[in-house]
Order: sequence, then C-alpha cells, then structure tokens
Amino acid sequence: MTLTIDFLDETNELNEEHIQLVENLLQHAAKMENVEEAEVSITFVTNEKIHEINREYRHIDRPTDVISFALEEMGEGEIEIVGDMPRVLGDIIISVERTREQAEEYGHSFERELGFLAVHGFLHLLGYDHMTEEDEKVMFSKQEEILSSFGLGRDLHG
Repeated sequence: MTLTIDFLDETNELNEEHIQLVENLLQHAAKMENVEEAEVSITFVTNEKIHEINREYRHIDRPTDVISFALEEMGEGEIEIVGDMPRVLGDIIISVERTREQAEEYGHSFERELGFLAVHGFLHLLGYDHMTEEDEKVMFSKQEEILSSFGLGRDLHG
C-alpha cells in the first residue's frame, strides 16, 4: 500500500462502496504518479460546510465542489526527505451535495463525479495546478488518463 488515506464522512451519506471506490482510485493515481509512502486525508462535507471553508480560506463566498490543502509547499521538483516517515500530502475536502448536483448536471454517475473530484483534489496536493491554460491542459489530461485507466472514463458512465 503506497498511500494511506484517512476518511471522514461528516455527511453520513456515503456507503462503503463509495469509500472503497475513492480508496482504490487514489491508490491507482498514486501508482501512476509514482507516489510512495504518503498520507492524505479526505473529508466529505455538506455544501454549507464547504462554503464556510471556501469563505474562510479562499475568500470566495460560495460553496464549491472540492478544496485541497497541500501540506508540502515545496518548490518544483523538491521533495523533503524526512527519514522513513511517510509524506503527509494534505487534505482533500469534498462536498457530497455538490458532487450529486454536478453528476446530474453533467449527466453522469455520482461515482464518476466523486472519482473525478477526488483525483482533482489529489493532483492539487501533488502540485498540479490549472491557473494557466497550459497547466490546465496538463492537469486535466492527467485526470482523464487516471480516471479512464481505472474504468471511470467519461464515456463509460454517461
């Protein structure tokens, strides 16, 4: 197991399969990104809660789908090696309500949207970004590659 994931579902809306799906998907993403011995925490929250977090930390006064807090703010290509300790990558916070809304909006499954947001948040923790068009292309094609090779590609689920 390369990745240790700490799950917290504050909404109590997700079932064991949803958690397992995100677990397996992020293990898959970690392998594809050559991440070894790392930890990440994922919290599932309500729109109200993510709205609060978004306002407080990003000064954006509305709910969003996913927020990542990276603990390793290193320069590009730098990785701090601390003995045999696993790297703590950071936290991913996902709004379950928003996930459901967006799945309906895009006409695909809740699972596909949940997977998409988890991978999106995970890639942010690894330092990917979509501030420029170029970075966005890299990040989004990486996302799609991970989801498709896992079997959650766009075409398969609506």
